[in-house]
Amino acid sequence: MNESPSPTTSSTESAPKSQKVIPFWRIFWLTFLVVSLAYAWYCFYAPSNHIAWADNVPAAQQQAAKTGKPMILVFTGQWCVPCRIMKRQVWADPQVTAAVNAEFIPVIVDVDDPESAPLLDRYQVGGPPVTIVTDPQGEPLRWRAGGIGKAEFLELIHPPSPAAADET
Repeated sequence: MNESPSPTTSSTESAPKSQKVIPFWRIFWLTFLVVSLAYAWYCFYAPSNHIAWADNVPAAQQQAAKTGKPMILVFTGQWCVPCRIMKRQVWADPQVTAAVNAEFIPVIVDVDDPESAPLLDRYQVGGPPVTIVTDPQGEPLRWRAGGIGKAEFLELIHPPSPAAADET
């Protein structure tokens, strides 16, 4: 009976294997948590920009009529991730800021505001983000639905001239 292997030796041999597996999963889940939190912060972080936004559309239309400048209507929402990405990649860009402040009356419209319902109906906006360039009277000239980058936005506000298209 003394010659049979004791049960304590087999349990001590398996213990180091389980101790090696547990730290791996702890590190894995901790890394997953940190990466997830960083990505969530990145999605919802939006730096401040220096665009002179108007939040009152009738006042912006009066100002556009006086100055003869077209308006840019930006339909957005607090919960809209593509809107946040645009705020970070488009609206915070110095070139975009300079062009918008110099040539347009920019208006930001919150789609969740009940007072914005007539505008949503007028421009047939289903959901944000939607960017519309209008004439001073508010008639749409060009628009883009969905998130757009800086290059596409600059093309929206400064479309290529037909003469340039004929030359190519």
